[in-house]
Amino acid sequence: MLQNLGFFILLLGVLVTVHELGHFLVAKACGVKVLKFSIGFGPKIIGFTKGETEYQVALLPLGGFVKMAGDLPHEELPPEEAARGFLAQPPWKRGLIVLAGPAFNLLFPIFVYFFVFLGPQETLSTRVGMVSPDMAAAAAGIRPGDRIVAVEGEPVRTFDDMRDAFVGRFERPVPITLERDGQERVVQVTPERSSEVSPVDTVERGMIGVSPYPQPPVVGVLADSAAANAGLKSFDRVLSVNGVHVQDEAALYREVGKVPEGSPLALKVARLAPMTVGVVSGRMPEVVDVSLPRQAGEGPAALGAESVDLYVASVASGSVAEGAGLQPGDRIVAINGTPLKSFNKLMTVLNGLQAQPFTLTWRGAQGERTEKLAQAPLKTRDDYGQTSAPLVFGVRPWSFSSADLPPVEKVTIDLGPVAAFKEAALIVPKIVGQMVQVLGGLVIGKVSPSTIGGPIMMYQLAAKSAEQGMDSFLNLMAIISINLGVMNLLPIPVLDGFHLLSAAWEGIRRRPIPVRVREVANMVGLALLILLMLLAVTNDVTR
Repeated sequence: MLQNLGFFILLLGVLVTVHELGHFLVAKACGVKVLKFSIGFGPKIIGFTKGETEYQVALLPLGGFVKMAGDLPHEELPPEEAARGFLAQPPWKRGLIVLAGPAFNLLFPIFVYFFVFLGPQETLSTRVGMVSPDMAAAAAGIRPGDRIVAVEGEPVRTFDDMRDAFVGRFERPVPITLERDGQERVVQVTPERSSEVSPVDTVERGMIGVSPYPQPPVVGVLADSAAANAGLKSFDRVLSVNGVHVQDEAALYREVGKVPEGSPLALKVARLAPMTVGVVSGRMPEVVDVSLPRQAGEGPAALGAESVDLYVASVASGSVAEGAGLQPGDRIVAINGTPLKSFNKLMTVLNGLQAQPFTLTWRGAQGERTEKLAQAPLKTRDDYGQTSAPLVFGVRPWSFSSADLPPVEKVTIDLGPVAAFKEAALIVPKIVGQMVQVLGGLVIGKVSPSTIGGPIMMYQLAAKSAEQGMDSFLNLMAIISINLGVMNLLPIPVLDGFHLLSAAWEGIRRRPIPVRVREVANMVGLALLILLMLLAVTNDVTR
């Protein structure tokens, strides 16, 4: 508890210091007399005076201020200091002093991200861990264990590089260079268009259906198939093939590939068997031996089975899927008459349809059914207590706990000072743009006011990010600093943006905004900020 509070105070203290330091340094540079530099509000905890300025740390770490001589309209200064008052400065100097606070908040994240990016960083490699069976990668012959080295001639070292390479590349053949068994080959892949929609923006990228995360070889089994006749069941996890341990799908492909078609396969599989103790029922893992001739095909097909991807593992309570009668263990067959082989394909179609109706075919214990359905909002709550109601269908595929997943391959990227600074300088403008879009979304109603958070949410974020490591904490600090910089530039009275607007007005019109107008505007601005804080605190308490 005290540690979390310490991280929260550190986060606020650094950000407030950065903001006020901007005002302070530029005011000094412009010859303005600075009376007090305070981190926090309320009673002074510690402080000292150096030269003409008092420096202090106050009790409440929810802000800070720089008190400059002559920064109030009716404030009187001694004749010898009148020229050093804030309001006595020309508009361009006042504008620079006001702008410096938000500017420091926007420049500080570049410094933060520089140290986050500098040096060796472990990130996901381009080794394919899983391939969706009905996506473009599978059609092109890409399989688990392959390593993607280039997209349309553009070298890629990390999985994020590869994803970014597909932005804007879709619905046309794209050459991909991959490495398999130490040899390079080029395959033509036609990515499908995928729209990633968020409250901030929409990104269209090509989707080929690969993941860097290796999957345990869990199979789906159709009734009356060779796998079913041999005793395999849906959701069985293959542990070994002919005595050789099989860690992931890549290993399954490799081991069954060594066995000629028709030759015997001796499998050990892990299965969750139902059990009941008194009034409590559940499932216990057991290991089962299964033997069958090797079938035609690769991977699960060589066992007479298929990918588990389209077998429903869970159905969300209150969802459209539950209302239609789908149950765990059912297999999704087709959507709008088009056969499916992967859950990714299903979600791609549903994302494109949004609330439009569709025809779904699935196979369950009672046989095959076809119904006309449509996605509907389903209220959900995230880890921070924020609620939302996205359009969903309500089924989930089989998933694994972190303990079940094989280790993912990572690659070390070592960025020098120049490359780290370049990355930092590129990412900050992107986040600024996202912040501006979020603010615009709040104004037009595209972003819900329930997303606004206050000090309690900031405390929770600081604590959670600190638990995840220093890089996560620094990333949060940078994002909140950008948020403060953008917010303070808004032309709302009592914020820096309004003072900047006032200085610009005076510079253009050659006369200041009337004092009475400023006083009324400040009261309105203060009322707006109080309402905003009440909304933020209410959201925090509700969460």
